[in-house]
Amino acid sequence: MTDFRMMIREAGGPDRIERETITPTEPGKGEARVRQSAIGLNFIDIYQRSGLYPLPLPSGMGSEAAGVVEAIGDDVEGIAVGDRVAYAGGPPGAYATVRTLDAGLLVPLPDAISNETAAAAMLKGGTAAYLIGPCAKVEPGQAVLVHAAAGGVGSILVQWLTAIGATVIAHAGSPEKAEHAKSLGAAHALSCPMDQLADAIRGLTDGDGVVTVFDGIGKASWDASLGSIARRGLIVSYGNASGAVPAFEMLALMRAGSIFVTRPTMGDYARTPAERRALAAGLFEKIAAGDVSIRIGQRFSLGQAADAQCAMAARETMGSTILLP
Repeated sequence: MTDFRMMIREAGGPDRIERETITPTEPGKGEARVRQSAIGLNFIDIYQRSGLYPLPLPSGMGSEAAGVVEAIGDDVEGIAVGDRVAYAGGPPGAYATVRTLDAGLLVPLPDAISNETAAAAMLKGGTAAYLIGPCAKVEPGQAVLVHAAAGGVGSILVQWLTAIGATVIAHAGSPEKAEHAKSLGAAHALSCPMDQLADAIRGLTDGDGVVTVFDGIGKASWDASLGSIARRGLIVSYGNASGAVPAFEMLALMRAGSIFVTRPTMGDYARTPAERRALAAGLFEKIAAGDVSIRIGQRFSLGQAADAQCAMAARETMGSTILLP
């Protein structure tokens, strides 16, 4: 088999994605080479390809994958040849059949977690883990709003939040997707237009609004998020599926009820191998306990990366999407 990767030489549309033959490299100090069997697809891949998140070019693509360790360099601890591993984060380059990377990024996979599940869940599930825990510190009984609740991160958020006892109000782009969010445990599932969402949220919360909004949509949902938040609540803006949140005045936060806004990234909550493994352990525990089910809604071949990104950008996907080498 000829090894290859999908990469970009300049930012732009999906037509900028190219296939490039590669030769496996020997791991250096602190590195491992992984033969990849499943690769996760995420909105950040689109942001980087389009130039919204600029990359030094040319560049590989993709942030998460799972596979088997083929070789290790010197000074690698906790990882051995033959281990099943997964990773999320680090320099883009997951869209590849084989990859040599910092071994500190790798997380060993327990027997209960398949490679496909890991590739579908590491970045999205790790995102849910840090958003709910160290970022928002959600507590049982709190009312929360999850945008894009049938998507990759959204569907995990709904399940996880429900499992810890939060009252989840899910919003999705269609009645079908709202029904899916309801089946995941949401107390309420809506698919109304964005300009009607805040009123619907107020109606479900006795006028109070929600304590936390998890917003991965961005531009199209900002006004709805602002209108749905409770006094001294928190808007967690963690994605830009519809474009970046528009500039706003700080006084808007005061008028909304002295609210808080954060724009987090996983890299700041998983900076060390210990933090990465802790997030992964929490995710694997939730999956093994049955609290979180990872739905792989779509599978594409690695060579179809452009088609997969187009489907995600058009919001034609449900659950997670993976690429198979």
